[in-house]
Amino acid sequence: MSMLLRLGLTGGIGSGKSTVARMLAELGAVVLDADAMSRATTQAGGAAMPEIARRFGTGFLTAEGALDRERMRSHVFTQPEARAQLEQIIHPLVAQAMEAQARAALLSGARCLVHDIPLLVESGRWRHALDRVVVVDCSEETQRQRVRARNGWDEATITSVLGNQSARLPRLAAADVVLFNDGHELEPLARQVRAMAARFGL
Repeated sequence: MSMLLRLGLTGGIGSGKSTVARMLAELGAVVLDADAMSRATTQAGGAAMPEIARRFGTGFLTAEGALDRERMRSHVFTQPEARAQLEQIIHPLVAQAMEAQARAALLSGARCLVHDIPLLVESGRWRHALDRVVVVDCSEETQRQRVRARNGWDEATITSVLGNQSARLPRLAAADVVLFNDGHELEPLARQVRAMAARFGL
């Protein structure tokens, strides 16, 4: 393995993936957040917006020119081909941004890059560029409880989101490391993260 360790971090909605990313950052890793990069491309003036407007129409834009996330979420959850079109626009831009940030981190002397990618398993784009894949896992019922509390979504919306993410077993099958996070306390998860970090020399 090279001196630079590239970890892929993923997990279903409500699994605690973002919490693990924060813990790894506190241990010195540089976190590359695919969700944040995706949001940047769909803000007003974002790199994805001209093509989104061309393919989907201006009705999917807010008055400010950003992506209307709620309308697009409803649209792509009922039309898989629309979801694929949206991903064809956004994913290459996110990949470019992630590689640019990775190069900058490497020049700054980073020893560990964490590629925080919710759809890592689904996209099939990332595995070849990573040294290890880390999956944060919990039961589906725990996911539902956390998303209800955090987002206030109804059950139909939660079910739609879960249905558009990788199923639990394929995600686990792609993992080199699994961090199980089914409880309500952070310390058991933190212990697992510290043990993993020590194993990888962080």
